[in-house]
Amino acid sequence: MSKVLVLIQGREVAASRYRILQYIPYLEEHGLECEVMDFPDSFGQYMFLARILPSFDCVFVQRKRFHFPFLRLFRQRARKVVYDLDDAVMFKNTLADSPHSKTRQRRFANMVRLCDRVIAGNSFLKEKASAYNPCVEVIPSSIPSEKYRLRDYSGNSDMVTIGWIGDHGSIHYLLRIKGVLESIGRKYRGRVKLRIICDTFFDLEHLPVEKLQWSEAGEVSDLQGIDIGVMPLTDDPWSWGKCGLKILQYFGVGVPAVCTPVGVNRDVVTQGVTGYWAMTEQEWVDKLSLLIEDAGSRKAMGLNGRQVLDEGYTREVNAPRILDIIRCKSVSRTGERLEWQG
Repeated sequence: MSKVLVLIQGREVAASRYRILQYIPYLEEHGLECEVMDFPDSFGQYMFLARILPSFDCVFVQRKRFHFPFLRLFRQRARKVVYDLDDAVMFKNTLADSPHSKTRQRRFANMVRLCDRVIAGNSFLKEKASAYNPCVEVIPSSIPSEKYRLRDYSGNSDMVTIGWIGDHGSIHYLLRIKGVLESIGRKYRGRVKLRIICDTFFDLEHLPVEKLQWSEAGEVSDLQGIDIGVMPLTDDPWSWGKCGLKILQYFGVGVPAVCTPVGVNRDVVTQGVTGYWAMTEQEWVDKLSLLIEDAGSRKAMGLNGRQVLDEGYTREVNAPRILDIIRCKSVSRTGERLEWQG
């Protein structure tokens, strides 16, 4: 039985849960023995990791990158390394003054260059990784289809709920359309509310805000209570690396999405079929209004979204691909591994 060490950011981190943890039962059913560890954050933890690496046939690293001195030791002691990324880690995030960082780019290049296989969450990330490693495959973020059940469409409530799910690190995107939400609140006074599923919240003057503390156990039922899902982004390199998990979660419960057409959002959301694109404030108001005023369209687009999900973005579809990559033999790339950019 092959032994796999899985290094993650944390068990409650969405990327860790959806990019690898959800696949572990499937991997173990197919002959792999998986051990999960948090990415080291102290000298002692790094040394412990270095000591145990040779006992594993493969190390799966989700998103995080090692610093140069340890990376060399890591590569020498690890038999095979699979690196998974679902964010544009080679850039600074949207809140930075500039997205460019020589340090981030160097750490990304070093990490990718020395891996045997790389899994990218979208084509933009694949393009960036392929500059340093030819063995890159796109596997989109996916959700478990059996966990996500369609919402109940039979209710006749006059209240329409706009929903957003995420963590405190991305709620700034929702804040960017605060003016849109206030306009919607004024336009549909008493008929629309906003549901935020997060651990951080804000208030609006003209739109009621329902604040639900995120929990893994409750996230699906909380999503089943919304009518429209939103995923605003900015048009910058960090956002180009986003893998559309929020939209997939909306589709999972049969809810249409209104999103910024950036990165994978353009691939997942089809205009007028599974939701709408919106860039300007007026476009956001207009597209949300179309869905607020037409329950039939909300249901039809939500069901279309669920079909898109089932065809390519579920755990059931992508688990065999993860298994194949982990089982794949390591690649001898000794020359490239010595091209350090420390």
